[in-house]
Amino acid sequence: MKKTKSILIFLTLFILLVNNAVYAQISTKEIDALVEKAMKEFNVAGVAVAVVKDGKIIHEKGYGVRSIDSKQPVNAHTNFQIASNSKAFTTAALAILVEEGKLSWKDKVKTHIPEFKMYNEYVTENFLIEDLLTHRSGLGLGIGDLMSFPDGADFTIKDILNSFQYFKPVSAFRTQYDYDNQLYIVAGEVIARASGMSWEKFVQTRIIEPLQMDSSFTSFAAIKDRSNVATPHSTETGKIRTISLFKDQIIGAAGGIFSNVDDMSKWMLVHLNKGKYGQTLDKQLFTEKSQRKMWKIHTVRESNPDPRYNQHFNGYGLGWNLSDIKGNLSASHTGGLPGMLSIVTMIPDLKLGIVILTNTENGGAGVFRAVSQTIIDSYLGLSNFDWIEKYSKDFQSRQNKGDSVTKKVWETVAAAKNTPVKNEDFIGIYEDKWFGKVEIFLKGNQLWFKSLRSPKLNGAMQFYKANTFAIKWEYQDMNADAFAIFSLNEEGKAQSIKMKGISPNIDFSFDFQDLDLQRIK
Repeated sequence: MKKTKSILIFLTLFILLVNNAVYAQISTKEIDALVEKAMKEFNVAGVAVAVVKDGKIIHEKGYGVRSIDSKQPVNAHTNFQIASNSKAFTTAALAILVEEGKLSWKDKVKTHIPEFKMYNEYVTENFLIEDLLTHRSGLGLGIGDLMSFPDGADFTIKDILNSFQYFKPVSAFRTQYDYDNQLYIVAGEVIARASGMSWEKFVQTRIIEPLQMDSSFTSFAAIKDRSNVATPHSTETGKIRTISLFKDQIIGAAGGIFSNVDDMSKWMLVHLNKGKYGQTLDKQLFTEKSQRKMWKIHTVRESNPDPRYNQHFNGYGLGWNLSDIKGNLSASHTGGLPGMLSIVTMIPDLKLGIVILTNTENGGAGVFRAVSQTIIDSYLGLSNFDWIEKYSKDFQSRQNKGDSVTKKVWETVAAAKNTPVKNEDFIGIYEDKWFGKVEIFLKGNQLWFKSLRSPKLNGAMQFYKANTFAIKWEYQDMNADAFAIFSLNEEGKAQSIKMKGISPNIDFSFDFQDLDLQRIK
């Protein structure tokens, strides 16, 4: 009897120890040291981190500076652009409208937007609201993003809606995952037409204000007090420097929100509480049924199992990446705009949420991945792993490969400097059906490329080889230099232009490969 009792006591203690290990809380001091080490390794100006656990905010803090010029510190209320983490706000807004009976997830998009037109009649007729959110349209990665990247273009929602009919699919409808921003912009227009107010106003008044996310905004223009807004930075040219903030455009529903880790903690808590919020969780933003809909895999993605996490599935829900980690559901998303990178990760089974906001590209991604992975590991009771070193090596390897490619291109350009080129054969106006007109002209003695609708896409064209020129854009906030490949007629006069990025590390939103520029003059 005594032996049995001793065994039961031992088992009870063992279970308690295991549970404590699994739910062990990483200390504030450990997070501080982790973030500071990661910032130094990845050369990042500023970071903000918050952790929620068991319904409470247990850590929220800023690190580094809002700007290397002003040296003002980041704090828990410093606003960053959260970029694609805005997508989950769009799906939540749609969930609210579904619950109010103003639309259905299975409604055809053309029911709400009659002029919506895809690349063929079948897809147009069968494209549902949920298809706008699941990255399975059949179109390629980042299709049409050149209408938004770089900022400063004059494209409107009418242009976005008109563009899809001209894109060429890369897969059959609903069969393949390819990340797409433009269809989220259409989702924002669905919200506007179903609710009678803009996406910006709906999200601000129906989500942000009820959750008392008092310092969050759906556009930069809406921020009255801008004294605590982080400045974006870039290390693209080697040395860290400030760059201009991505201007307000039509991307709101895909990536327009400004927020901070204090407010984003409230956003995570409403999800972890299955749509409930308030001091006693007596209020409901959306129902548990809607939560399940958003956190259900709609598009299966290829899984790359890590033995450390024993992963079995990977896919995309409605505004969320979904996978399993040691038997626990993980709902996460990243966001990226020039100089602004973010991540939100929730493990609902552990009642755990982590948000990390950064203001430096490219290193911000290394920081948010290494820090979030380390925090998650601590709650899973996993052995220590140096995620900073892993992501640093991965980042450096990727950077070196990209640099090697671009270096060879510009060396070839330099070697071909004295190659005779008949500039008059290339000068002219060329037009793409969705991107509009570009002009090739002489600036001094230099051939020059200029987009008429996206003014930051202008730069010198330098002969590379054969009928191809390398373009060095005046815009250098992001890695975007591109090839212009001309097709010539029998007399050697240029008739059309195809384009592609020079570096393999070019951001996918510079979808030059989707252009088909035909001479019109």
